Formats: sequence, C-alpha cells, structure tokens
Amino acid sequence: MNFFQSQDHARKSTGRLVVFFILAVVSLILLTNLLVMFSLGFIDPNALDSNNTVPVNFLRDGFDWNIFWTISAGVVLLITMGSLFKMSSLSSGGTAVAEMMGGKLLVDGNSDINVKKILNVVEEMAIASGTPVPPVYLLEGEDGINAFAAGFKPGDAVIGVTRGCIEKLSRDQLQGVVAHEFSHILNGDMRLNIRLIGILHGILLLGLIGYIILRSGSHSAGRRSSRDNSAGGIVFLGIGLLVIGYAGTFFGNLIKAAVSRQREYLADASAVQFTRNPDTIAGALKRIGGDAAGSIVENPSSAQISHAFFSQSMTTMFSSLFATHPPLEKRILRLDPQWDGVFDSSQDSDTAYDSAGSSDDEAKAQADQTRKTTFTQTIITGSILAEATDAINQVGNPSADHLAYAHQLVENLPEPVRLAAHEPHGARAVIYLLLLDGTDLIRSAQLQMLEQESDDGVYEALMALEKCRDQIHPEYRLALLDMASPSLRQLTNTQYERFRANVVRLIKADKKVSLFEWSLKQILFAHLDAIFGKTRPARQKYKSYKKLADPCSILLSTIIKNRQPHENDQQAIQQAAQMLGDIEISLLSSRELSPEKLDQAVMDLNKLRPLLKPQLLKAVALCITSDQQVSVQERELFRAIANSLDCPMPPLLVNE
Repeated sequence: MNFFQSQDHARKSTGRLVVFFILAVVSLILLTNLLVMFSLGFIDPNALDSNNTVPVNFLRDGFDWNIFWTISAGVVLLITMGSLFKMSSLSSGGTAVAEMMGGKLLVDGNSDINVKKILNVVEEMAIASGTPVPPVYLLEGEDGINAFAAGFKPGDAVIGVTRGCIEKLSRDQLQGVVAHEFSHILNGDMRLNIRLIGILHGILLLGLIGYIILRSGSHSAGRRSSRDNSAGGIVFLGIGLLVIGYAGTFFGNLIKAAVSRQREYLADASAVQFTRNPDTIAGALKRIGGDAAGSIVENPSSAQISHAFFSQSMTTMFSSLFATHPPLEKRILRLDPQWDGVFDSSQDSDTAYDSAGSSDDEAKAQADQTRKTTFTQTIITGSILAEATDAINQVGNPSADHLAYAHQLVENLPEPVRLAAHEPHGARAVIYLLLLDGTDLIRSAQLQMLEQESDDGVYEALMALEKCRDQIHPEYRLALLDMASPSLRQLTNTQYERFRANVVRLIKADKKVSLFEWSLKQILFAHLDAIFGKTRPARQKYKSYKKLADPCSILLSTIIKNRQPHENDQQAIQQAAQMLGDIEISLLSSRELSPEKLDQAVMDLNKLRPLLKPQLLKAVALCITSDQQVSVQERELFRAIANSLDCPMPPLLVNE
C-alpha cells in the first residue's frame, strides 16, 4: 500500500469508526433508558410478564416516550460533549498527548549520550522523509521499552520514547523503532488514534457519572431511614451506569484493538523498507521479549493511548482480546522467518555514542561519501522525467538511500548553523539568514529592519551566523527548515507573530518573490500556522479535477513562466491537461500570475481526495522537466508543492 492509498484507507477507517461509535451510542441509549426507568420506578416491575420481559402492548400504551427521548437526548449530549471536550483538549496535536503522558521535551546540548542518540536518529528520519523534525518527549522513569507517535499530521507530530527505549536499544534498533513510528506519521494513523482517544473518553463518562452517583447514593442511604427506598434506587442507578459505562468501554477497546493490529504490521513492513534492514526492528522486538520490564508503561494515562505505542503497553484480564498489537512472536517471525524463538536478554547497547555517530555510522558515512549521492545545480538527462515520477512514488515511502543521504547532509552542515537550528533564538536566526539578499543594499536594509523588529537575542544570533552564509549550499536549505521546526514550535504566540511578520518583510524587501522564497514560506507557514492556530486542516471535497481547471492553470503556468522559455512549454501544458482528465488548462502569461494567486491555487488543490493527488504531482513533474533541466530551485518548488498537498516528499537524489 503506497502513501496515497494509506491516506485514503485512514480516511475510510475514520468513517467506519464513526459508524461503530453510533452503534455503541445507540446501545448505550437503550440500556440507560431501561436502567433509569426501572431504578426510578417509571417502569412498574409488575408490568413484566412471566418471562420477565416487557410486553409489546405495554411499550405501545404504557411506556412514557417523553421520558425516553429526554434520557436519550441526555445520553447523546453527555457522550458527544465528553468526546468533543477530550478532542478539544488534544487539538494542539501531538504535544497535548505527550504532555498528558508527563513527557519531558528533549533539547539538544544535553550531556546525556542516549538523548543525543534519539535526537539524531529522529532528525535524520525526518529529513529523509521530507517532513519537519518532530519534537521528542522522554517518559522519564519508564523502564519498559516503548515509543509512540502522536499528532494530526506530520507538521504537528511528536515522538515519545521511554527511558528504557533509549537506554536498552542499540542505535540500529532505535532506528527501527523510530522508522516504525514515522510510518504511523506518514500513513495517517495518528489522526485516527487521537479520534479513538476522544470517542472512548465520551463513552467512559457514563461510567464516571455512575461512580459519582453511587458514592453520593451510599452516603444518602446511611443518613436516611430504612423506609425511604429512594436512596436504594439511586444506588442501583449508580451501579447500573457504572456497568453500562464500562460495557461501552469494553466494546470501545475491542474496536481500538481491531483498528490497531493490522496497522502495526504495515508499520513494521514500512520500517524495514526505510532502513533496509529487518534486524533493526526485529532486534528491538526481541529485546522487548527478553527484558524484565518488557514494553509495559506504568503511567496511568497510557491506557488512553495504548493503541499508539510501538508495542503492547499494558496487560489486562483479556489481554488477547484487548491487545492493541499482534503478539511479539508473530511480528518477529514476519520480519525474521528464520528466528529460533529465543528472545534477546542481553543488557548491552551502543552507549559509546557521540553527536557524530557511532563507529559503524562513521563507516556508513564514508561509504555514502564514496557513492557521491548529492544534489546538483542543474541536470540535463533524457531520463529526468522518469526520475521525478519515481520520486512521486516515494512520497511517504522514503528508502534507506534517503536515510543515508540525511545522515551525510547533517554531518556536512556548518556546525554553528546546525547547533543554532536546535534552539529557538538560533532557529529564527537561521531562517532569517536563508532569506538575506545577495545585493548589499537590500541586505543592509533587511538587517536594519531585523535589528529593530527581532526579539532580544535573535539579531545577535544572526550576526554570529552571517559568516557561515556562504557555506550553506543550496541542498542544505530545506533540511535546515525541517531541523529548525522543533525549536520554532517552542515560540510563544507573540514571538511567532513577530517572526512570521519578519519573514514576510524579508521576502518583500526586493519587491519580488523568488521560487525559493515562495517555497520556504509555503513549507514554513504550512506547518507552523497550524501549530499556532492560524489555519485549519483542509477538508477533502473534490472527487475530480473538473472544478479545478483554473487552480491547475495557475500552478502549472507559474512553474513554466519562472524559467527560460522553451519550445516544449505549450506541449507540456497540453499533456498535463490530458493527465488530469482532459480539463481545460491554459498557459497563462506572467501578468496573470502572482504569489497570492499561487497560494490560493495550492489551497484549493489540497482539497482533492488523496488518490487524485499523485496524478497532479506527475503533471507538476512533467512541467518542471519539460525543458530537460531541473534546477535546485525547481526541486525546492517541487517539494513545496507536494508539502502544500500534504504529501511529504523525500529529497530527490541524483547518483553521479
């Protein structure tokens, strides 16, 4: 299953989840009505027939339907409000889930070798995937080996890891675990997981109310005379609601387990494709099986997100029934069919690890250097369209080559710039540095503006980095955006507003918007605006391209008009129109185009159904490559367009 099929499957799974939720609510309505009417005397026990069932004529003639609808409305309102409240509390995405678990945000510069290891692994995985680097949260004090990914989309995702995970696993094993979690990020599983948390919370509320009624009824019964039976009815009502609430949770957990198990197999397979080494993730699973603490997470909130963990995080009386993950043995055998059934109980891990990587990783980097996998300024080749099309097939499915490239790129970054990207002041300075103009006069005006408008310490950080400006090769630019993402997410709303305004001012300083400037703005704001509540997720509403001819014309014409004219330009537009179902696409003039129109065009196109987006990306690739040349700026534009369509694109690699 590729990225676009996974996204479509996740959307359909959400629809099925809603159906299951409705069925559960209907069941709870019926049970609650019967309970309330019996416990409070609205149904006379004498009305029951010899089989202790309510006769049909009683339901028709003697049943109080006004009370029924009142109770039903109350149950629906309670469950809906409970679910919406929980979802609202998690609306900030993965950060809210990590904080609910008591996670501690990890920052670079920590003296803990294991912290450096996990941060480097996550950073390399994100760059290889073409996604912003997610913040990493540590569940301190958790000895079990486990991890989770949480969020609504790649831009607001976080990775959570237990202390046992980063201390007991080798770097390769940790890489397998993180690759598994990135699969959940890329396949759309995280949004489904958060919705499951909200739905189960709403159903559980009935049980919580029953517990409160039971306690208050018990106290009342102790103060009243034995002739007063109302307290007994209240106690009975409380017990009944408690049972109904937990019955709802029982079925909810069954749904959660059924939804989760198959996605775990898919994530395991994706992790193998990512690392090209089944032993990475199989080794982690073997370590879990041989460790005394296993993968158990002691935090009481872990039950709410048990389906989001890497491995089974809790044990229950009906563990096989409620298991959110397949058995370890089955997962391992799928990855390693020759496994002898013996778990790994050793205590060794590669703790001798520094920020540059382990000795094995250094050897790997040497091999990568000899392969000379790199970006080039311009490529002229007959197979260039095939290369770009192949890149579309890798959306959401990065390979081991991308991972090796990411490791090499991070190592080659100027150290002051790399370190600066890992803290909030430096991250803003890095983005400003990328936007400084090459003309002395314009750059001087930009610096003067930043000196006045930047937060304290940011301008000074920029000045310290300016000497590295010429060392930032074009292929580093998008990676730096991704690396700076966790630090930029730590800004306050006021700081982000100021930072955002400064980015816009820097772009407008020369009275024009280059392809790189548009790409940077699009990638940067697409993720951060959602984090800071300035935008809402796009709703998928278009099932074809028929109503999107104008946005397609704007997008494809912008690509063609931002380079030298070529004899194939008109032909490329016609071929793109055929690829998109023979819609009427025109090659617009430069006067008919603007950055604002391009912004609106990609917003409209992002409302396409997932399975329609690959064809649009292929049309984009066709127009980019129609002159048989692809510049770094066009590669950045390709990534920005894919990003705007919620399609994380790995770096385009060129083998020389």
